[in-house]
Amino acid sequence: MGRYIAVDLGATSGRVALVDTNSGTFDINVVHRFPHEVITNDDGGMRWDWQYILKESIAGIEKAAALGPVTSLAIDSWAVDYGFLDSSGKELLPIRSYRDPRNQVAFEATLAKYGKERIYQTTGIQFLSLNSIYQLMAAKEDPNYVGAAQFLLVPDFMNHALTGVASTEITNASTTQLLDTKSRTWDYELIELLGLRADIFPALHEPGSDLGVIRGHGSLDGIKVVATGSHDTASAVAGAPIENAEIEAYLSSGTWSLLGIESSVPFRGSDAFAINLTNELGVENTVRVLKNITGLWIFEECRRTWREEGFTPELTELIALAENSTFKSVIDPNNLLFATPGDMPHKVARFCRESNQPEPQSHGDYIRCIFISLALAYKKTLEEIEEVTGKKITKIHILGGGSQIHLLNQMAADATGCVISAGPTESTLIGNVAMQAIASGEFANLSEARNAIRKSLAPKLFVPQKH
Repeated sequence: MGRYIAVDLGATSGRVALVDTNSGTFDINVVHRFPHEVITNDDGGMRWDWQYILKESIAGIEKAAALGPVTSLAIDSWAVDYGFLDSSGKELLPIRSYRDPRNQVAFEATLAKYGKERIYQTTGIQFLSLNSIYQLMAAKEDPNYVGAAQFLLVPDFMNHALTGVASTEITNASTTQLLDTKSRTWDYELIELLGLRADIFPALHEPGSDLGVIRGHGSLDGIKVVATGSHDTASAVAGAPIENAEIEAYLSSGTWSLLGIESSVPFRGSDAFAINLTNELGVENTVRVLKNITGLWIFEECRRTWREEGFTPELTELIALAENSTFKSVIDPNNLLFATPGDMPHKVARFCRESNQPEPQSHGDYIRCIFISLALAYKKTLEEIEEVTGKKITKIHILGGGSQIHLLNQMAADATGCVISAGPTESTLIGNVAMQAIASGEFANLSEARNAIRKSLAPKLFVPQKH
């Protein structure tokens, strides 16, 4: 049995947990949390404060390590963003954010020149302007791109800072839209076609790989670092208590809502292409067949605006306001209007107005509008996935922070007609550690780990009540 450190970096906050599996379950102790935000430059460019993120992550690792010996450590994070290294291994900062407006420009120009079909036929990845492929296209004239010897996605950029090892984990690599999801290798033919530098693409490794030990960080030196599903959604899905992938789906509910199924093969045909289905790689040679839906980002941005205006109720109070509202207007969560931060309530009202619907009049109206819209987006997305894959889903595991919002869970059950199993809330941490425990020999495989996960929680079920 073991004790593991899990570093989980989200797009708005980070945390470090010490997870003990000695009881045969997952005993989670989050020892450190820290918020972080995108920094907007004077020219409108958006970047991450990497030094701060690294400093706070190391502080959390130190807190966890101080509690006693650990078996290993693994890092997961949000997808698609990356940093450059020069030939000596020096970091070439800054790390740009996926919300940087230059990505949309590169996205439109790339698709206009090369078309969607060639990109999709081998990658099978959903077309989003935030994907690494368009970030790299936008960076072609960037001095850091020109001077780089390698690029690494965020979790492996941190692994490099800890161990000196430069390699990229494959579940996260698949989100770049530059990986062949059947061969699980970089699509060098596509890379060459786009005029990107093939020499900066790193070696790939699978979840469970041994990455070495921490070096050059004092008391932390010698801690073993292994690869988990380093895309946080890959870890979240690994932490889902799925029993029958033929009839069960997952929904990772956070800043983004990622709804999909676990499959042994990708779906990259014309029907999948038509609905912009994505085939991100998962642990143990699985494929996460899913679609990205803008999630609680809209809700959290509304809350941020309201806090600035002096309205600061707790989450439970906000949910109560939504429960007492009868508002029925609907927005499209994936509309570009909602992609950037700032005055989100105004954007929600604008969408309603421009689509000839009533505008929200109260905080409860705004929240109910967002939740209903998300639930209907889940319904539409699930129907599309069922059509392409031929599966009939009867149960959805809602994972992550959104699993705690009972009103949204019930709306999702009513909209999709599926039983909703809410939890685990900490599925990303659990999935991160599950892969570490498999690497250490504690569990034989993911199925065995999921049996232990089911023992660790009592999910709340939401049964469809009304359409």
